Order: sequence, then structure tokens, then C-alpha cells
Amino acid sequence: MIRYSLDPENPTKSCKSRGSNLHVHFKNTRETAQAINGMHIRKATKYLKDVTLQKQCVLFRRYNGGVGNCSQAKQWGGTQGWWPKQSAEFLQHMLKNAESNAELKGLDVDSQGWITPYMSSPCHTEMFLSEKE
Repeated sequence: MIRYSLDPENPTKSCKSRGSNLHVHFKNTRETAQAINGMHIRKATKYLKDVTLQKQCVLFRRYNGGVGNCSQAKQWGGTQGWWPKQSAEFLQHMLKNAESNAELKGLDVDSQGWITPYMSSPCHTEMFLSEKE
């Protein structure tokens, strides 16, 4: 049995997805997960697809050292943005997995995510999808 760092508030109206030892930079993945936190699942999927195509950027708030200015970051209220393609692709796969778990339970869900750093490059990622009340 997989142990998650947190349990959802209402387990009957939420589902989970998890990735361990992902070979992506945890700083990029953390910022990308924070960008989709609270979005509806369709909007988050479209946003991640736009990030991989460089139509929208991910605003870097915490780990922004060395990140250049990007005019697309203005729509999120900042100046420093990037397009972490690999992190966005991994989160897309996790979102798809969590979406299929939600369909199995019959939920209409929004996304939440947690990133934990592990040995600088690989990271552990947990995603909870919860139904709005």
C-alpha cells in the first residue's frame, strides 16, 4: 500500500495520483504544480499543453534564480517565467492518471499537488483531485 504525505479532507469525493523518483528537476516541477493548483482538470490539462508548446509560461515565484524575464508572465502578475517542458509532460501524465481514477469514482474534480525535493534532480510528486462542493 502506498502511503501519501497527506490525506484528503473528504476521501469519498477525491482521488489521488503519485509519481516517485521522477527524473525531472523538482524546482521546475514545484513551480508548475503550483501553477495548476486549484484549476479545473480541463483547464489544467490545456495549460500544461500550452506550456509544452510555449504558448503560456509558468510563473516562477520561489525558485526564480537565473530565470529570465518573460512577457507571458504578466498575465500571472509577475515578470519571471519559463517553459519547463519535461515537468509539464510528467504532470500531464499524472493528471491523466488521476483523471481516470476520478472517472472510476464518478467525480467532477479540481487539482491540487505537492512536490517534495529528493536528491536535487529526481522528485516525488503527489496529486489530489477533489470535487467542488
